Order: sequence, then structure tokens, then C-alpha cells
Amino acid sequence: MTAHPDAHSDGPRIGIRAMAEQDIDAVSALRLAGWRYAYAGLMPQAHLDAMDAREDAARQRARFADAASASTDLVAEDADGAVVGWACFGCGPATEHTDGAGELYALYARPDLIGTGIGRALMAEVLRRTGSWPALRLWVVEGNARARRFYERAGFTPDGAVSSSDVDGVPVPEVRYHRPAGRTP
Repeated sequence: MTAHPDAHSDGPRIGIRAMAEQDIDAVSALRLAGWRYAYAGLMPQAHLDAMDAREDAARQRARFADAASASTDLVAEDADGAVVGWACFGCGPATEHTDGAGELYALYARPDLIGTGIGRALMAEVLRRTGSWPALRLWVVEGNARARRFYERAGFTPDGAVSSSDVDGVPVPEVRYHRPAGRTP
């Protein structure tokens, strides 16, 4: 486990480690809480309200058990061992990149702990583990200003690619960000 005791002076003492199967329920609950927090007003509320942690955990278990999965999952845990953050990234068949770049698929901190250093600690560990890759990319919902500022502070910049997902009949535009290897924030 990678310790990040001083992620933020008034924040929790946390450690970063590889996700284990027993973390899946906690990660699913955290992910859904993160979606509901981050995407309120950006996606239909009925969609956010209908999300089910048990269904998400079942999908996560299937992905986690798939030996062909090219993703890596990390969790942040507090001093009591509670999961307070999650990141998922990969470089391989699951990505659209043919240049060897990786992709950060997800990074969440428990909503009531946003701003305490958990996201920064997870990002630092992701960047450490992907440092030999030529670049790292991610997609972020265009209207998610807080996340965009976070990624920009970590050295990511929009690369001009845009996409849109349909969520219950509502278009949700996304912007792709890029961070070349060796870039310092």
C-alpha cells in the first residue's frame, strides 16, 4: 500500500492500494454517490435516482473477474480501512488509443471528502503507475467544472476531441483531456 499521510493538512490519513474483490460493494456505493453528486443537473435526475448499487456491484464483479480486463483498480482507504476513493485506468484493448496511450476511466472520492486530498493522492498514484506510458487520456462531462479544474491542475488539457452520450434521451456532452508522459502539473 502506498501511504499518503499528508495529502492535505486537514484531510484524512489515507493509503492507496490495489482494489480487492471484497472492496467491490464499497466501490459501487462510492461510485454511485459520486455520480449523484457530480452529475446532478448535468444528467436526468430520474436516471441518477434509478442507479442501483447491487446492479453496479454485479457488473463490477464481472469486470473484476475477467482475466482479459486491461484495467487496473486502486482504492483509497482511511485510517480505519474504509474505502474513501477509487480510480480505474488501463492501457490495452479496452482503450481506443493506438499510440500506446492509456486512459483514466474513473476517479472518485467520497462526496463528503472532496477537497481533502483523496483525489490528489489517487491521481498521484495513477500517474506514478502510468509514468512509462506515452500519455494518459480521460473523458469528462463538459459541464462538470469541478472535475475539469481538478484534471487541469493535474496537468491534463483538452485535446479537442468531443463526444456525446445519450442518457435517457438527454445528450450529455463530454470533452477528452490529454496528459503527455513526463508532464508535471
